[in-house]
Amino acid sequence: MNIVLWILQILLAVSFVFHSYMIGVQYEQTRTRQGFQWMAAVPSALRKFIAIGELLGGLGLILPALTGIAPWLTPLAAALIALLMLFAASFHLIRREYPNIVLNLLLLGLAAFVAYGRFVIVPLS
Repeated sequence: MNIVLWILQILLAVSFVFHSYMIGVQYEQTRTRQGFQWMAAVPSALRKFIAIGELLGGLGLILPALTGIAPWLTPLAAALIALLMLFAASFHLIRREYPNIVLNLLLLGLAAFVAYGRFVIVPLS
């Protein structure tokens, strides 16, 4: 189970760090892409806040567990990412962006599983 959790942590981390880069740094190129029309409806400060949160969450899935420094941050990062995805799904539901909701719920489930796995099943010491 530890290997499964590590694989999920890495996949989620890559996904969130990449998405953070896309909405934070590559804003002009990303905002016109399919599935990213929501960026026009979000104030710039909120978009940057989301990008920073996703970057920190992605790094928090890997670095504390890998270094052994404050490993309790890894399941906390996973739980907060799950919460972020719940908010994102709600936002996309209001805008009727159903493909985004499916992705948000999938990421929510994976992040919640990592949080549960690292809090309960295979805690990091």
